[in-house]
Order: sequence, then structure tokens, then C-alpha cells
Amino acid sequence: MKTLGLLGGMSWESTSEYYRLINKAIQEKLGGLHSASCIIHSFDFAEIALLQQKGDWKTLEKRLISAAVKLEKAGAEAVVMCTNTMHKLAEAIESSINVPFIHIADAAAEAIQKRSLQTVGLTGTSFTMQETFYSRRMKKYGIKTIVPSEQEQHTLHKIIFDELCLGKLKESSKEACLDIFHNLENRGAQGIILGCTELSLLLRPQDTHLILFDTTLLHSEKAAAFSLRDNTN
Repeated sequence: MKTLGLLGGMSWESTSEYYRLINKAIQEKLGGLHSASCIIHSFDFAEIALLQQKGDWKTLEKRLISAAVKLEKAGAEAVVMCTNTMHKLAEAIESSINVPFIHIADAAAEAIQKRSLQTVGLTGTSFTMQETFYSRRMKKYGIKTIVPSEQEQHTLHKIIFDELCLGKLKESSKEACLDIFHNLENRGAQGIILGCTELSLLLRPQDTHLILFDTTLLHSEKAAAFSLRDNTN
């Protein structure tokens, strides 16, 4: 079994889901008392969020690269960043390590392709929706992304940071998200990317007729599959 290095704490609420889902996937595959071989570097998210708000991506890049290098030196055979937003810095991190970087957008795109969808709604933090790092990755797979309106983006961002990152799950916020999803459907979205690892804490497939692509689950499964590659146990 290969050892995974997790860049977590952004937020810890979703990182704990990564840990659970990766271990669940390993146990389901190998049975018995098996669990994942992994190393976690967990950031203080308050510091990360403040730098995001300031737009200080250069400092964030240095911190994430430093953590990824430490994970590699500690024995990680692949790096998994347990957040969508910080994949803005994925290329810089990937070029600074000598082990594979398992990209969250690749996991989502592969699942979308299996459903033969061409257009999906991209939801998440304002950073993920407004910038192009995610949509460009999707475009490589022939997938078009559309994003919510400016006001809807503000609503989603506020729900994520003011509620979900603090472990608060509100029915009113779920309904607000579903309204946004259905507006995206009316504009041509055939499915919805839950492009924030906290959104799956609030929303479940049974909440809507729309196809939801849970990036936390998909990324965790891709990481577990890498860990099990060539497994001889």
C-alpha cells in the first residue's frame, strides 16, 4: 500500500471527511482491519483564510509548497490537497515535489465524463467560481462549466465560510443552495460540481434530481485507488 500525504485543515471539517472516506475505501477493498497509510499536515485555517482575503497567494504558495515537501520527506508517495480553492496553486505545488499530485478537478472531470455530460454548473467559494484555474482544467476534458450569478456566488461563499467551515448545517442554507443549482440547470447545466469540499457536508444526492459531483468523495476515492495500486496484500 502506498502512503498518501494529505494537505488538510482547509477546513478541518472537510479534512476529517477525507480521512474517513479514504480509510473506508481501503477497508472495503482489503477487508478486515485494513486502513489507509497516510500522513496529514493540517493548517490553521484562520491563517489560510486571512491570506486568501488579502489576496496574498504568494505567501500561501510558499506555505503549501513547504508542507508538501515535508510530506514527501516524511514518506508520502503522493500528495492530496483536501480543498478545491487551494488548487489555484496546484501547478506550483506539483512542480516542487517528486511524487504524484492527485488533482481534485481530474477526479471530478473523470466522473463527469463517465456520465457523458458536456455542461455542468461549478459551485464553491468565490475564488473557485470567479477564477479560471478550475474551469481551465475542465476544458481539457471537453467539459464546459457555468457559474452562478454574482449574488448567488456571494451567498454560496458566505454559507461556506460562515457556516460549513464552522460545522453549522442549516436547512435554510441547503434550500438556498438548491435554488442556485436549479437556476444553473435552467441555464443549461446537466449536473452540478460541489466544488468546495464543505458543500457535501450540507448536500446529499437525494436532496435533488440533479446529478451532484461530490468532489470530496471523488477525490478521496481517487486517492485511495492510487494507494492501492499494485497492492499485494
